Amino acid sequence: MNTELSIHTNGQGLHEITSEVRQVVQDVKIADGLCTLFVRHTSASLTIQENADPSARHDLEQWLCRLVPENDPEFTHTHEGPDDMPSHIKSALTATTLSIPIMNGSLALGTWQGIYLWEHRSDTHNRRVLVNLLSSNQ
Repeated sequence: MNTELSIHTNGQGLHEITSEVRQVVQDVKIADGLCTLFVRHTSASLTIQENADPSARHDLEQWLCRLVPENDPEFTHTHEGPDDMPSHIKSALTATTLSIPIMNGSLALGTWQGIYLWEHRSDTHNRRVLVNLLSSNQ
């Protein structure tokens, strides 16, 4: 089963989408299986990260921005602004897909784990995340 989530972002940063993905799993009523997520963009990514302390997300966001800064004079792909090429590099360094087991009808996430869409662009976007669910019960 496939469905697509539309996630509105307000610029760079980690945007938690755990509740949206959980709702898809609950609606389909799969007892055991696999949830695969795929972001349909080249300037955003997906990650599983701590969802309890916001400072963990902040530190991770800041670290990646230091690693891939905007306005690097070596970048030639800058048509859409100074965040254009850095957003593609950040996406390449992170992940565009995630796989999460489904056990007893729920995502098998750890206690402090959340699912995040990582927006790498500065502007507002509507991002598309494909959710594919496979049931081991069929």
